[in-house]
Amino acid sequence: MSLQIRRVDKFADLQTIFRILQEDGAIIFEGFLSPEQVKQMNLDFDQPVIDTGPGSKKGEGYEQIQQFHGYQTTRVNNLVTHSKTFREQVLNDDLIHALGEYFFRKESGDWWLMATQLIQIGPGNVAQKLHRDLENFPAFIKMGKSGPCVAANCMIALTDFTEENGATRVIPGSHEWDNFEMSEEERFRHEDTIPALMKAGDMLIWDGKLVHSGGENKTESEYRRGIALPLTPAYFTPEETYAFSIDLEIVRNLPARVQKIIGFRSVFPSSGSGLWQHNFEKLEDYLGLN
Repeated sequence: MSLQIRRVDKFADLQTIFRILQEDGAIIFEGFLSPEQVKQMNLDFDQPVIDTGPGSKKGEGYEQIQQFHGYQTTRVNNLVTHSKTFREQVLNDDLIHALGEYFFRKESGDWWLMATQLIQIGPGNVAQKLHRDLENFPAFIKMGKSGPCVAANCMIALTDFTEENGATRVIPGSHEWDNFEMSEEERFRHEDTIPALMKAGDMLIWDGKLVHSGGENKTESEYRRGIALPLTPAYFTPEETYAFSIDLEIVRNLPARVQKIIGFRSVFPSSGSGLWQHNFEKLEDYLGLN
């Protein structure tokens, strides 16, 4: 386990990447996006960010979710619709698909995206509560580190991520800890975290068992913007309702493997007769997708 987040370029040997993920639970890919891709997607997302605004829209009774969301943090979903570059290039990138296969294929079979979410942390936003992404699925908490991998996450920087503006914070090696069922006070300390410092275009990916959080934005006028791509086995319900958000004509023009990870093709776990089907036939056949 490294005390720092190890870095590679996006064309690094896959076995080296997988070894680092196994040892540390996280890795940074330098230059995952080109400057042109970063520029175009920032342009694509500027207006949706303005339209959405900061803070959770969930009302009374959802105070914990509001705090987790971030009162000065803007979260935008449906990135597939908002950006042609995102849906045709980022979601079809070989590295994203290789990572999905690494995390899930052997134990769970097919996988897909829990969400496509832009996260912009604004000035004054406090550090997020430390957590593990597998906590979205409570039954797996009891299984601890020996349970199957049921979550992984990517954070793609669209601006520089610095200590001051809220860079994602991680504890390398915490995916191997034994404290999955302890209280938050017993198991996590912010002083044990380190920031994932990135240039715009870099990507951090981490195991769903790794302890992490969004950092505090201590600046007066700087916004930290990134794209979160949480991955899960395809037998879990996604966070984002793609089928109600994305026009089918957009989907028709996407590669088959992209259609699948956003829920427009049937999926096949490592056991069973398949999920997300129509009349026991593949969804893609019902929809007339090539």
